[in-house]
Amino acid sequence: MSGIVAHRAATDEHPAVTYRAAGDRCLLVEYGEIALDLELNFFTIATMASLAEHMPPGLVEAAPGFRSLLLNYSPSVISQKTLVGALDELHDAQRPVRSLALAGRRITLPIAFDDSASREAVGRYAAITRPDAPNVQNGSNIEYLVEYNGLDGPQALYDAVLGTDWWTAYNGFFPGLPFLYPLDPRHAITAPRYNPTRRWTAASTVGIGGPCVAIYPVESGGSYQLFGRTVPIYDHLGRHDVFRDDPLLIRPGDRIQFEWVTEEELIHARREVLENRYTYTIRDEVFIVADHLARNAELAGEAARLRANREAAASRMAVP
Repeated sequence: MSGIVAHRAATDEHPAVTYRAAGDRCLLVEYGEIALDLELNFFTIATMASLAEHMPPGLVEAAPGFRSLLLNYSPSVISQKTLVGALDELHDAQRPVRSLALAGRRITLPIAFDDSASREAVGRYAAITRPDAPNVQNGSNIEYLVEYNGLDGPQALYDAVLGTDWWTAYNGFFPGLPFLYPLDPRHAITAPRYNPTRRWTAASTVGIGGPCVAIYPVESGGSYQLFGRTVPIYDHLGRHDVFRDDPLLIRPGDRIQFEWVTEEELIHARREVLENRYTYTIRDEVFIVADHLARNAELAGEAARLRANREAAASRMAVP
């Protein structure tokens, strides 16, 4: 059974909306069709912001996905039908996707590429889980990522990571883990995931799976190809002032800019975080969707050429 309880067709200004029952206390709201389309995520985040300002009575919590919202509600206060009606009104009042202005932040994070913690995770995997893993070359995932994306060398990979802002579409998997997508399509990179997964990954490690970059907030398993490490992005103990009000550093709608540092500099920065002496670089900024779309239209030809090169390189590679 699909669980569909209502559907709204797409218009020139808004994507289609599908409402699905998700148990007796939750409603899943899906936007558009299954596609890697950041415009759908922009609409999702805008709707989430509108919900925060106009919470219907009985709505307990809302959590965004890439193109969906999962709503937890109290049936004794609001019925499913009434909640759907309230959301319909919210969608009707929403600005067209291409004219959205989204409140968010730009966060600059240091990154040490090909660091020792990433290499330790890869080394453990090769020694314990899969010695013949094709994505492990010379003790890391770097060379595999370079070859898979048709790049000239590690520096080209690092330039791709550093050369664009990374859009936080949503958090998931573990508390505070951001799923990041490049806003400049020329700097897109992709990678298949580990198979089977790793048993261990250091906290703050940065990796990529499919087209999505993620930062591991805690020590955990994982399947993304690893290429670097940054400072802590999650702390439920609130040991640094930035985590006092919220244990999660990165929120949906934030833009992440990576700044290259040496591993020695990163170790020093991580120590400063634990001592509450590190200064996180965070700036409030409004994201203008129309400006982003206009810029990407200008880059479309070059982005298509680079994408074709990546796809050709990937077709020649062994997949884990």
